Amino acid sequence: MTKLGFVGLGNMGRPMCRRLLAAGQELLVFDVDREAVAALEREGATGAPSAAAVADQAETVFTSLPSPSILTAVALGEQGLHEGDAVRRVVDLSTVGARAAARVAKELAEQSIAYVDAPVSGGVSGAEAGSLAVMVAASRSDLDLVRPLLEVLGSKIFEVGDEPGLGQVMKLANNYLSATAIAATSEALAVGVKAGLDPTLMVEVINSGSGKNTATEVKFPRHVLPGTFDAGFALGGMYKDVRLFTEEAEDEGVPIFVGSAVRHLWQFSVAQLGPDEDMTALAKSVEAWAGVELRASDRPGD
Repeated sequence: MTKLGFVGLGNMGRPMCRRLLAAGQELLVFDVDREAVAALEREGATGAPSAAAVADQAETVFTSLPSPSILTAVALGEQGLHEGDAVRRVVDLSTVGARAAARVAKELAEQSIAYVDAPVSGGVSGAEAGSLAVMVAASRSDLDLVRPLLEVLGSKIFEVGDEPGLGQVMKLANNYLSATAIAATSEALAVGVKAGLDPTLMVEVINSGSGKNTATEVKFPRHVLPGTFDAGFALGGMYKDVRLFTEEAEDEGVPIFVGSAVRHLWQFSVAQLGPDEDMTALAKSVEAWAGVELRASDRPGD
């Protein structure tokens, strides 16, 4: 394909850009963080002064952005992608919810710009390895055009429909379950440690039984028990995704009693610790309430 654009060079955007560069793609990039742009320029990308400048030269522009409002501004605002002369499709890898995706898709379509709803899952490590799961909602023609590029970024491309927003709903359902697993695992381990159990042993037992989940298999062994809290996704980002999921449930008229409790827990943890903490730091909030620490060194009698 011709020159590609990429807007949004955060924790996920940077490694995805590196994957595209390594695949031989010519890449034009923009971010409000000039240091992030400079870092990718050193790796072979070309920096641009605005999203509109990217869209002036690239027919296909990827976006990886942190919120619905930022996506809307980048796509539709002043110096946004819609002002570019070359752009024909926007491939949105962000998690922004169905409402924002539908609005952006509608307004871009009025200017003959296609919107490919393609949120990703797999975290920073998946972005670095090119093993992301990509949930795509787009027309067949647009998907066929961008599939080779998506396959550089992800090992699994799921076609979830052709209506913009369906990819978002799928991604939010996934992240809601991930957030619920972190919250529930934090509480389960806190109860056990308070009673005198070793948290490392608890995780081992749970992973051998019916309670295992992504938190017990990956997040707690790698990031909570060692006390590193470095999974690479912000606490505020996960709360945003849970909030968007509960809003989607409300729009669809689906009562979610568990979801409401999970949302409140994440919201309170963000208020307590700050949005920039790692998502696995949610466990710290539960630790504080329980008066324990969920660390590998915690053993009964220590």
